[in-house]
Amino acid sequence: MDIRLCFPYIGAPFEPHLSRFSLGARRTSTHHVVMTTDTSNAVRRSRYFLPTLKETPSEAQIVSHQLMLRAGMVRQASAGIYSWLPMGFRVLKKIEQIVREEQNRAGAQEMLMPTIQSADIWKESGRYDDYGKEMLRITDRHDREMLFGPTNEELITQIFANEVRTYRDLPKNLYHIQWKFRDEVRPRFGVMRGREFYMKDAYSFDLDADAGRVTYHKMFVSYLRTFARMGLQVIPMQADTGPIGGDMSHEFLILAETGESEVYCHRAYQDMDVMTTDVDYDDHAALADTVGRWTEHYAMTDEMHDAAACPVDAADLVEARGIEVGHIFFFGTKYSEKMGARVAGSDGEEVTVEMGSYGIGVSRLVGGIIEASHDDDGIVWPEAVAPFNTGLINLRQGDDACDAACEDVFAKLDGASVEVMYDDRPERAGVKFADMELIGLPWQLVIGPRGLKSGVVELKNRASGDKEEVSLESALARLTG
Repeated sequence: MDIRLCFPYIGAPFEPHLSRFSLGARRTSTHHVVMTTDTSNAVRRSRYFLPTLKETPSEAQIVSHQLMLRAGMVRQASAGIYSWLPMGFRVLKKIEQIVREEQNRAGAQEMLMPTIQSADIWKESGRYDDYGKEMLRITDRHDREMLFGPTNEELITQIFANEVRTYRDLPKNLYHIQWKFRDEVRPRFGVMRGREFYMKDAYSFDLDADAGRVTYHKMFVSYLRTFARMGLQVIPMQADTGPIGGDMSHEFLILAETGESEVYCHRAYQDMDVMTTDVDYDDHAALADTVGRWTEHYAMTDEMHDAAACPVDAADLVEARGIEVGHIFFFGTKYSEKMGARVAGSDGEEVTVEMGSYGIGVSRLVGGIIEASHDDDGIVWPEAVAPFNTGLINLRQGDDACDAACEDVFAKLDGASVEVMYDDRPERAGVKFADMELIGLPWQLVIGPRGLKSGVVELKNRASGDKEEVSLESALARLTG
């Protein structure tokens, strides 16, 4: 599925508002994610490819696009298509890893499907002609009709139908994290509405509707945990199933001033936290209770909100804007019926399986987190997805005492597996401070000649802005946990 299919059309460009919205992002405790593609926990700014910009590019209309360009995270390759530079790529992979861990925990199994698909399976499902010009259609050298996949319902249903024969092999929930392409007529807002995007899409297969709803509840709770781990306060909202189909669907939104949807929700969502209790995915009753708690309060986008019928008192109603970061669907036999996804039941009779699909916009989340967590000076990364945990600033590069102290701290942080970027450039202190604020690392450790003579360094928390002068040993103890 493409979670952006349900986004409303965005009209006039947004005016960037450089402030944090209280429901969109929340602080989390230090969480170091193990990187699977980059083992460099410690890097030197002088050697790191990080082309920051002082000025905001004219083509960037919303704050996430502005800051991703200024912070050297991405560069546009063509309309709606971006290259991910090292800093942006680290954030992308951290988000991906959190998504992967929570999908695996909920019982989903990772695989990988190709970006290019045969048009034949889309014709079999009836969606080939219905999908419209957003689908990039391709003809290969043998005149076979192909397409760059915008979603994978057809391909995964074909795989299942060819390989699974009996109810004993159910349930199954299969996912992959792969690039998708949707040929937007007006790609804009950077990674928030691009043509090429990175997405987690999962597909479930169950013997009957009741079992399918259990899987749906597992994914619902998994999504709550996924976004909470990223430091986001997410709100699930009943949604239109759109072209995906089905009779049950929820979209997950974070609140941000530049969101594309108007949102109306009960203030109770401000205090809800799914991480306060553990989850047992085998306890189906507990899962249903959790879903019930997260859907009992009023939460609607403008498309479904009726002011006259709204049951929430004005004092408890939050009116804001939201960004969709995930969407889940239960659509029964829409695809399995047409594509022959059937198994032998316990009585030997053939049963058409019930299906659901579950999408998270991984690349879109990078922009969404920035929209929800920034200030006038730059990005404010939640610790779990920050490209590095600590920025080490040498106030006087070339001073023997400063250089020696910074090298020692750099080595100790690296040895303790703290992800650290050491700004060792021969730049003015103001330049280093501005860059460190821009890229938004959670902690800044500042070492200068005056402080060293007094036996102190400065430790700053980027989210709160709090600064402390502490001993070097105390700062290291704090940062290494």
